[in-house]
Amino acid sequence: METAATTPPPARAAQPGPQTEPPPTTAPQSQLALELLVHGVGGTTPQEMLGDPRVQRITGDDTAACYRRTDDADAEQRPEDFRARPVREAYCWSNLTSGNGARALWLILLPFMVANLAHWMRPAAPPDHRGQRIYDLLVRLLALSLTVLLAAAACEVALDLSAWQCAGTPVCATGKSWLGFLNPADGGWWSAPGRRLVLACVLPLTVIGFLWWLSHRTWSAYESASPPPRRPGAARGTPAHERTALGLDGFWYGRRLVARLRAAHTTAGVLTVSAALLVAALRADRRAGAGPLTAVGQTLSGLLLLLAAVTLTVVWRTARSEATRDEESDRLAVRALPYAALAAFALTAGYAAWARPAVHSAGPLPGVAAFGGIAVCQGALVLALAVTAWFLQRASHDEARTALRGMGGPAVALLSCAVAGVLSGGVAQRFADWIDGPATPGQRHAPIPGPPVLLSWQASVLPVLLLVVAAVVALAGVRVLVVRKQVAEDVPGLYDPRERPDVLRTERIAGTIARAGLTDAAPVLVAAIAAVTLVLGAGAVAGAWLTDLAPGRAAEGSAPFVHAAAQTAEALGSWLMGAGVILLLTMGRRAYRDHSARRTIGILWDVGTFWPRAAHPFAPPCYAERAVPDLTWRMATWTEQCDGRLVISGHSQGSVLAAAAVWQLDLVTRSRVALLTYGSPLERLYGRWFPAYFGPPALSGLHREMDDWRNLWRFTDPIGGPIRLTSEDGRAVDEGPLRDPLAFGRTLQNPLPAQILGHGDYQADPVFDRVRADLLARLESGILGRRTNEAGAQGSSGRSSA
Repeated sequence: METAATTPPPARAAQPGPQTEPPPTTAPQSQLALELLVHGVGGTTPQEMLGDPRVQRITGDDTAACYRRTDDADAEQRPEDFRARPVREAYCWSNLTSGNGARALWLILLPFMVANLAHWMRPAAPPDHRGQRIYDLLVRLLALSLTVLLAAAACEVALDLSAWQCAGTPVCATGKSWLGFLNPADGGWWSAPGRRLVLACVLPLTVIGFLWWLSHRTWSAYESASPPPRRPGAARGTPAHERTALGLDGFWYGRRLVARLRAAHTTAGVLTVSAALLVAALRADRRAGAGPLTAVGQTLSGLLLLLAAVTLTVVWRTARSEATRDEESDRLAVRALPYAALAAFALTAGYAAWARPAVHSAGPLPGVAAFGGIAVCQGALVLALAVTAWFLQRASHDEARTALRGMGGPAVALLSCAVAGVLSGGVAQRFADWIDGPATPGQRHAPIPGPPVLLSWQASVLPVLLLVVAAVVALAGVRVLVVRKQVAEDVPGLYDPRERPDVLRTERIAGTIARAGLTDAAPVLVAAIAAVTLVLGAGAVAGAWLTDLAPGRAAEGSAPFVHAAAQTAEALGSWLMGAGVILLLTMGRRAYRDHSARRTIGILWDVGTFWPRAAHPFAPPCYAERAVPDLTWRMATWTEQCDGRLVISGHSQGSVLAAAAVWQLDLVTRSRVALLTYGSPLERLYGRWFPAYFGPPALSGLHREMDDWRNLWRFTDPIGGPIRLTSEDGRAVDEGPLRDPLAFGRTLQNPLPAQILGHGDYQADPVFDRVRADLLARLESGILGRRTNEAGAQGSSGRSSA
């Protein structure tokens, strides 16, 4: 998505203005109107939004703020100057997503963000349907498994490959100074296998601690904005199925839920590290017949299982409380859970560091089969989620426009597991290749066994998955060519027939329309990738299980061609998995230095981090939990202070923020507000993928409860689209499709070819000014009518009293 841009003079630096609201005035301001502009994805400057190089901050901070033209900063003090035009004010929120280059490194949190999206994709079943709680619980458990997988991947790199395999093999440890003091040939204190493992636990614990700190810090910085108080009032005849949770008081404030999930996921990560450490020591004591040490290890196993059960209980009982603001502090037992896990780890570390002279590290670290268990568990959760979504979809009120017929959540959840597997496998494979020198880990003459077999099988199926994606992309290209040919016949009829036909111009416009239509085919791509991922993932687990059951037998019994093809696929997939990890890190590093790249990566987060962290606390922070309260506070305080009209004008993702903010207003304030959206994905994307919150019933309820709503859209826009609503008096919400480009060829009025605007610059269309004027006029007549009625009622009351 891109933001709508005007055609301003060259932008200069914003002039810092007062940090408080303009002082109230007692002058009559019934004629005063405010247009609150909200930009879209990618961000823009207030100078570009307002079309003036001189702007002044009215309220806010460096992260998000409202700006006006310097000449309009004191508009409340002179309302007579704004009778013919509204006061224009720009809300800039781009720094919430793409302002800081370091945030580009949040790309490594991509699996957590995708899993969190699955939580919000449940079908729009009735509020009392039991399947909703089951759906939310399954997504939370799936998110917890991703944290366990992350901790296990860190343990694979630090404990298994480094401390157990390479440091325990003199051939591998030779020449690596950072492993010299761990080499058993030197006989140092740290050379014992258990002590090497304890020292290596520093890396996975640091990763978990960093995620805990990042989650806590980002909540305090971006998601702790409290919504304004609301006046009591009931929805004006809105049916129950048209009310959405986006209008509840506590939707954008879930402090305790995030804190509970953060404690549970941190505990799960620490317990995973403790389990990896305990399994190796306990296995050695059982083989050596050390009864007392075995008893200690079994006791610690029981302690870890108890803490794991408590963690699962916390995740099980944690659900969003959206009716009211969840500002209470959590119980001490939940807050102390991570510290209990750290205490259990300290006991386990002491047990593992006990001297065992006869123990030597050989082969892979015991417990690496847990990767297969995690994969099977994730597959079972995804299948259970699909069954639950099917029942919810059957009970929903709308099925026509819902993406994948309600299966969008399970498909996206499966993709989150696949991305997590690629990242963990890619890191393990690349690290093993690096640490093993010129040899290939796992081969016959390699000094170390290498990563678990499951990761190698996952690498083998990755090229097949990429071939499927390439095939779907090729079909999409064919579709664009077919649609372009069909649309090209109708393009000249949209313009003045006196203009000279231009074949090249026609094909360019038709091609833009065809490519914009690919957005509606996105469910097909997601479904294809999810289906192939499920089949290939199951095949990888089965292949790894057969390999562990009979190592070497499958390769010996297969044809040479098949064996060579399998080795080629494994090697190619290993490089692809590693390349995926390197690509993410490279993009993060480039974004730190390059402003344009930082803005591009910020666009990805604008789409994925709109929703609160309801399933995974380590996902990137939700910018809407700051932006929506900001907009709600601004609209509520301005209408209360000025008693005037307000049009909130949102483009692209800004239209989603604007609609969410209007939902949060009380009915008195909402009656003074009109909504103008353009390039809006409210129905085209959010309504289809998040039907429980933006489906047709929810959008109909929003339209019924507010004064008026108009939406502008184009065929050439790949993001925005129609809302598909009609008001009670028969007027459609949608205004369009708008003509794009505004002129087909060269004319006396347009000597140069007009630009194809697509998703941007809606304000350049004359229709924009006309629709905005209509909204302001409608608001003015409604407010004056209410004031006349109120004055008449007060006069009648006074005469009756006399």
